Amino acid sequence: MLNTPDPTKPPRLLDQVVSRMRVKHYSLRTETSYVDWIKRYIRHHGKRHPKDMGAAEVEAFLSHLAVERHVSASTQNQAKCALLFLYKEVLGVDLPWLDNVTKAKAPKRLPVVLTQSEIQAVLSCLGH
Repeated sequence: MLNTPDPTKPPRLLDQVVSRMRVKHYSLRTETSYVDWIKRYIRHHGKRHPKDMGAAEVEAFLSHLAVERHVSASTQNQAKCALLFLYKEVLGVDLPWLDNVTKAKAPKRLPVVLTQSEIQAVLSCLGH
């Protein structure tokens, strides 16, 4: 038996998210990722509905990802984008700036070029 939605009930939250993402032509991978982050956010806060939460809960979740889950900065940013999409595009709520989020540490970038002295050192080793 097919699970057809009841037309008298409003669509479920995650169905609304998917529908809005498809209207805006988001990729399937982004859709999957955002839905996953929204589910994690809801579970993190004891299955409370996002309309009953706000910036404080979003900040707490994003900080939890950085401090306790040790996610990368790009992963934390993806979760943030998913939650901002949920609130702005689906629930119609503009969250204030999320200033109290503990930021995940971005990896330090190693230089991709050598200095002149490093090049001379390498070349001198090759001559032997």
